[in-house]
Amino acid sequence: MNVQQLHVFMEVCSGRTLAEAADKLGLKQPTISFHLKKLEEELGVELFRKQSRSLHPSEAALELLPYARRIVFLMEEARLAMLERRELGEGRLRLGASYTPATYVLPPHLAAYRALYPRVSLMLMVKQAASVLAMLRSYEIDVGIVSLGESFEEGLIIQPLIEDELKLLLAPEHPLTALSKIEVEHMREETFLLHETGSTSRTLSDEWASSAGLKWGSVMELGAIETIKEALKCNMGIGILPRRSVVREIEAGELVMRDLPQYVNRRHICLAYRNEDQLSPHVRSFIEFVRHTFLARGKL
Repeated sequence: MNVQQLHVFMEVCSGRTLAEAADKLGLKQPTISFHLKKLEEELGVELFRKQSRSLHPSEAALELLPYARRIVFLMEEARLAMLERRELGEGRLRLGASYTPATYVLPPHLAAYRALYPRVSLMLMVKQAASVLAMLRSYEIDVGIVSLGESFEEGLIIQPLIEDELKLLLAPEHPLTALSKIEVEHMREETFLLHETGSTSRTLSDEWASSAGLKWGSVMELGAIETIKEALKCNMGIGILPRRSVVREIEAGELVMRDLPQYVNRRHICLAYRNEDQLSPHVRSFIEFVRHTFLARGKL
């Protein structure tokens, strides 16, 4: 079993045809078939079943896939570590972030990191927090910055950086803004504009409503924070959003922010990385940079 065979194996597992895998890897199609056959012979299992003109991974292939990803990742990491040493700091850093930190928190920090390490190539993937953590485990990214509640993630180190509590948001003309303090009873007939199911904000909003004795009545589920904010400005309902996502709108008077009654914050923007002894120099430098800029200053 060699790295080239694993590269071929991973490309075909991703759904590519033999011809597409060959094109992606710069090989000829017979070479792709040869590598797959040799890998199956060496392991003594069937990795793919042919259906029509496509190859479908077997159960053995699906079991092998995370190992292949890790082996290829470690080989690439070793190569890059030596390249960094040889080329005086050149390298690549693959980051993942959930929507709130990616949009409202990270940009100035990434700019500052680039100023310190201009020869490091940064790649940022933006997805829901659960997807970012899954990508960390499968070695698709190196570090994550995600919004999370209190949770333990096996195989990962999760370090809270800053609080980002949920707040109640309303249009300035909404009748509830006339109240000095909004209680749960005041909201039972309201339409709630909420983030999509599966996001950290939605999960914690659901937990808050349950603990406060509030049953969602009318709900409009929206997939993006910016969409929720624009709908709130049109007074289409009341919303629950992370505080850091609405700073500009509050300062401009476009929205009104109030505390959620009976809410105890468990939401933080967190640093996430694999719990491993061997981390590449750039991963280590980014982790230390993030710890310094967030924790030492205690703010954005």
